[in-house]
Amino acid sequence: MKKKKWLLSADHSACAEKMAGELELSRLTARVLAARGFDTKEKANDFMTQSVEGIHDPFLLKDMDTAVAEIRQAIANKVKIAVYGDYDVDGVTATCIMIQYLKKMGADCTYYIPDRLEEGYGLNVAAIQSLYDEGCRLLITVDSGITADEEAEYARSIGLRLIITDHHECKETLPAAAAVVNPRRMDSEYPFRELAGVGVAFKVICALEKDRPIEELLEEYADVVAVGTIADVMPLVGENRIIVSYGLRYLQNTRNYGLRSLMQKLGLDTKVVTSNAVSFTMAPRINAAGRLGGASSAARMFLTEDSREAAGLAEHLCDLNHRRQEEENGIYEQIMSRLKVQPELTRGKTLVLWDDGWHNGVIGIVSSRLSDRYGVPCVLISMTGDSGKGSGRSIKGFNLYAALEKNAHLLEKYGGHELAVGLTVKRENLEALRSALEEYAAVDREEEITPCVNVDCRVEPQELTLREVRGLAALEPFGMGNPQPVFLMNDVRIEEITPISHDRHIKLHLSKQGRNFYAFVFGMGAKSCQFVKGDLLDIVFSAEINSYRGNENVQLVIKDVKWAEGEEAADRLAWDTWRAFRDGREIGRAEAALLCPTRDDLVAVFRHVKANAEEGILVTPAATLYRKVRYEAKACTSMNVGKLLTCLDVFTECGIFSYEQNGEDLSVRVMDYQGKADVNGSVVLKTLMAVLKG
Repeated sequence: MKKKKWLLSADHSACAEKMAGELELSRLTARVLAARGFDTKEKANDFMTQSVEGIHDPFLLKDMDTAVAEIRQAIANKVKIAVYGDYDVDGVTATCIMIQYLKKMGADCTYYIPDRLEEGYGLNVAAIQSLYDEGCRLLITVDSGITADEEAEYARSIGLRLIITDHHECKETLPAAAAVVNPRRMDSEYPFRELAGVGVAFKVICALEKDRPIEELLEEYADVVAVGTIADVMPLVGENRIIVSYGLRYLQNTRNYGLRSLMQKLGLDTKVVTSNAVSFTMAPRINAAGRLGGASSAARMFLTEDSREAAGLAEHLCDLNHRRQEEENGIYEQIMSRLKVQPELTRGKTLVLWDDGWHNGVIGIVSSRLSDRYGVPCVLISMTGDSGKGSGRSIKGFNLYAALEKNAHLLEKYGGHELAVGLTVKRENLEALRSALEEYAAVDREEEITPCVNVDCRVEPQELTLREVRGLAALEPFGMGNPQPVFLMNDVRIEEITPISHDRHIKLHLSKQGRNFYAFVFGMGAKSCQFVKGDLLDIVFSAEINSYRGNENVQLVIKDVKWAEGEEAADRLAWDTWRAFRDGREIGRAEAALLCPTRDDLVAVFRHVKANAEEGILVTPAATLYRKVRYEAKACTSMNVGKLLTCLDVFTECGIFSYEQNGEDLSVRVMDYQGKADVNGSVVLKTLMAVLKG
């Protein structure tokens, strides 16, 4: 795993103290604001103000007047209208608010959401023809269509009027539609480019209802718009911040039967709903329908006016999400098992893997997990026969779309953007694609790109009181562009490690300066945890209020964790000493004592490797391995990484183990050794003993 770089903001304690008093904020909140550049009363006030005056005139969007005229004419003339959406949360919510509005206006309307597995993203000719055959004569796209040149031309050829509303990047030439409403148009003069697809659809409704107060429209639609905007990871700044703030407020008492049922099912109906709750609890359930090929069930949930049907559909989405999790975790565990046996696959600048039967609706999530774990772009390809569909995720600083574009001759089809791509590839080109992406990365990334974590400020335990942490709510809603505050705390000790959720995550009991905290590390089980009880850590984390049976306490959600700097320094010294000895350089008695293992040390290392090797191989960071050995064997209190490596050298010399290094990671293989080894004959041990004796 690649270590992340922590980018700690400069200290602004003085101006934070002043702002905290002037604005009646908690000191921690003021420190975060100052760290993010809002270091005066005026700047902070401007950021936190959520006034409808920041909602822009929808007619500033190009073609909005034409779109409004077309829709009004279709409604007046009883022309059947189709809304063409997308299978993710943004596309589904955009579809639903547009359908709700059209029905309210008495329009004859229907909607169409393409099947992710069979049709893929965007407009397609077969669907256009099908809608035309059903009698539709006006087609409105939401969250899609901006690059659909051929499909737009086909719609024109059969007499189907087309309005495109979208928020994705545009080409220089727009599709030949009656209207193209997109804040990212190259000729756009709209003040805010970052609307979600559902945000653009909402602006169309605002334009159609230009005489109604914006407050009324927000009350009617903002809850659904907020869900789509948050789920699509749009920046929660500017107009989005205002819409989402209102939406979260209305979500608490939503009149949408489907949302209400889903929140009840998830236990959110009795809590203050935050953007995090939407992102990590609600959105995955809604998305699961599209990922498994049935986004229409999510749309039905949003559109139904029958509470019983809404409850059934919410239950169905939760069941689908459970299936999605099983599929995702199954693929992830399969890949992790493969990488343990073939650790060389993780040594490159990219990670490209394929297999038969992987569910192509979930491989994008697995790609994201692997990319985050190893700090490299990852592409996973699900093969069926001679062809495969792939999904890739990248890291900041590496344009994965450009890498595919460079190697388009190896692909049947591809699309996406810098950080996320989709592709289709023939089986015969798989190895060539892997090599080509690795070669591209080697040229494009001459300097290693290190994943980074932005940290707002360093804190001590006494600062994490209920009052201080509760005050952070003034910065909500959190999301892209306004992330949840992240803090750094040094020299925290692990008192206990507890696996949770079938060992998919861990709960840590931590202590410092007499204060105790519970912290969660998501995506790391106890089995894969690098740390052991007693370790001293540096952690970066977000802080939240946990309420349980009327009791409240501060809990931490860890974003990244390392051994404390003192621990890291000791490890570096032991590594350097071992390397000097291995390279044949002269070392003194103190260095030899640091490296020379006792019989107890050798026995403890042997037993741990034998007990934990899977299929004869143990893959683990060296710094983790020696700490686990030290924790398990009380007689090995002086065990360090240099002494561990010396033990492995001795066992390799005797033919008991062999091992390889990949940076600071080890791959230890148990050899098929027969008989009893005499480690006393080891040249490595004899050499160290000779130095010790002088």
